[in-house]
Amino acid sequence: MREEPLSTIRLHNAVFFAHHGVHQAEQHTGGRFEVDVAMDLRVDYAALNDDLEQTVDYERVYRLVQDLVVSNRFRLLERLAYLIGQKVLTSFAVVRKVEVTVRKPNPPIGGTTSAVEAVYRATQPESLDSAASASNTAAAKAIPPRYKSRR
Repeated sequence: MREEPLSTIRLHNAVFFAHHGVHQAEQHTGGRFEVDVAMDLRVDYAALNDDLEQTVDYERVYRLVQDLVVSNRFRLLERLAYLIGQKVLTSFAVVRKVEVTVRKPNPPIGGTTSAVEAVYRATQPESLDSAASASNTAAAKAIPPRYKSRR
């Protein structure tokens, strides 16, 4: 079976003030958190038809991330990255793979480092992946003739 070409849409360095961390001071005082989300998906139909409904609306992704980051308090960056990744996959069936990076600049670790980060990677479950593929195949067949390549 031939693998379909995927494109990547990235939300890069979304910055939030939140209260995550193991130490009580981090939970109380809060701090800066940075989030990257990379989503792999097919964009052919959306690109050919300039149709937002056939791709990922990164404004919605930003709001999803913002809600999870600022409305919760977690001890681990790993939990936050995991929840963001899972929410992206369940909210956007067109997304085949997701990679989420959550960074904490200048962490209180008793030494000097610019940041710590947790990276979570996940793939759409097979059943949803197949449904998205079928949807994209059906959509590709519906491309108006003026957009199909001439041979």
